[in-house]
Amino acid sequence: MFLVNYSSSSEEEEEKRRPGEAGSRGPAEQGAVGGAEVKSQRLPVPESVMGMFREFEEELDDSAKHDGRIRSFPHQRGNWATLVYLEYYPEEEFIELIDLLLTHLQTLRLPMARLAEFHISLSQTVVLRYHWINIFVESLKEKLSSFDRFYCVSDKVKIYINQEKTRTFLGLEVSGGNNYLQEVVSEVDKCMKEFDLKTYHKRPSFHISVAWCLGDVTAELEKHNQELQVGTQVLECETISHVKIKT
Repeated sequence: MFLVNYSSSSEEEEEKRRPGEAGSRGPAEQGAVGGAEVKSQRLPVPESVMGMFREFEEELDDSAKHDGRIRSFPHQRGNWATLVYLEYYPEEEFIELIDLLLTHLQTLRLPMARLAEFHISLSQTVVLRYHWINIFVESLKEKLSSFDRFYCVSDKVKIYINQEKTRTFLGLEVSGGNNYLQEVVSEVDKCMKEFDLKTYHKRPSFHISVAWCLGDVTAELEKHNQELQVGTQVLECETISHVKIKT
């Protein structure tokens, strides 16, 4: 099949007209005014427009406004950092245990800040485009709909550090319920693969982070690891319907 462009009768008449005749293209239409060629110029963008979002973007990456924390990857408009996790609602005994651990760390001159919320991660932090979020959530709900309530036991203090080695965490490692958590992660990984995202660690250490500090202080904390095993705490993780997605 060939695509042929046919000229119209009006175009043929236009070509037959000679310069100077009525209807012919004059110098003004050919980009000249008074014999001088007219050059198109791009209007300058006002500085107020160029910088109208600059303050907002700088604020997003200002670590001083986030307790010194540094992003794992740069912020881009339209991208949403996303984490799948199992939320834990702490009881009074749990908070008391954390306060006991933090008080002991202060005596060792290793101050850490208590986290405001507690959870067990079921995925790595990934990046979703905004228009993927609803589809991602529906896919995850479908894959986890067959799971029933199960319980986890977290009774061992363990030290963790993020991949960038910019923050150290004090956590309580899960010692009971790992098999159930691994089954959940397998379904979450399937969802990640559908969106070509990173799956979870091959051998995850399921845990609840309870406190953190800036920098890598794992070596100092490991020296006092036995001292930090001050007690045990049995934690009930609620039904799988409490699996949440943070974006």
